[in-house]
Amino acid sequence: MRIARYTQGDDPVYGLVDADGKKIAEVTGDPLYQRIELTGRTTTVDEVRLLAPVIPRSKIIGIGRNYADHAAEMGNDVPEEPMMFLVPNTAVVGPDDPVVIPTALTSEVHYEGELAVIIGRMCKDIQPEEAKKVIFGYTIANDVSARDLQRGDGQWARAKGMDTFCPLGPWIETDLDPQDVSITTLRDGEVVQDGHSSDMVHGVAALISHASRSFTLLPGDVILTGTPAGVGPVTAGQRVDVEIDAIGTLSNPFVASE
Repeated sequence: MRIARYTQGDDPVYGLVDADGKKIAEVTGDPLYQRIELTGRTTTVDEVRLLAPVIPRSKIIGIGRNYADHAAEMGNDVPEEPMMFLVPNTAVVGPDDPVVIPTALTSEVHYEGELAVIIGRMCKDIQPEEAKKVIFGYTIANDVSARDLQRGDGQWARAKGMDTFCPLGPWIETDLDPQDVSITTLRDGEVVQDGHSSDMVHGVAALISHASRSFTLLPGDVILTGTPAGVGPVTAGQRVDVEIDAIGTLSNPFVASE
C-alpha cells in the first residue's frame, strides 16, 4: 500500500496511491495514528501537490557510514556499531520543494540518496527479530550535507540539519522488503549513485534495534539508513532525483538563498 500526503490548495490530506502511481483515493485521518477510511473522493497525482509523507513529531535518526564503499570514498573506516546523528524535523521538505543552499554558511553541499524507514509504534529496546512489527513503511530521503560545515564543526548538526536539508517522499510504501532494493541518484539526469540496500553494513532490523536502545522510538520517527558510494556536489540551479524501485522517485531542485 502506498500512502501519500498532499494538498490541492486546502489543508493537507492523506490518500492511497494506485500501483501505477497516478491516481489517489482520499482517506480520513492520519494513518500513523488513526484508523483510516476511504472518503470516496479521488484525484490524480498530477492534479495535487505532494507533500513530505511524514513530518516527524519527535525525531529523525540518521545513520552515517553504513555502506563500506561510501565510507571508503570519504576516507573513513566503517564503524563497528551504527553511527547515529539527529536531524531536526524543520529540515523536512517534500517532493519538488526547493532545497535552499545558505550561501553565507556553506559552499560545499552534497546529495545523499537513501532508503528511509518510518516507525509505526512506540518501542524501546527492540530485538532485531522484532523490528518488523514496529515498521510502518518506507520512503525515499535525500540526506543533504554541507561538507565544509561537517569538517569545521566536528559534528553534524548544522551540516545535515539545516532547513530544507531532508527531502522525503514521494509517498510511504508499506509493503516492501528492504533487503535488496536499488538506490539510484541522478544529478541533472546523470546517474551519480547506483547502489543496493543489500550492501548496507547494518540492515534495517539491526538499525532499529540499535537506535531503540538509546532512544524511545515513536510513531512517525524516521530512520535514514545511509547512502551508497557516489556522493558529490550539487549547486544552485541543479536538480537531484533519488529513485528506489518499488517506491518511486523523489525529485528536488536546489536553489541559493537570497
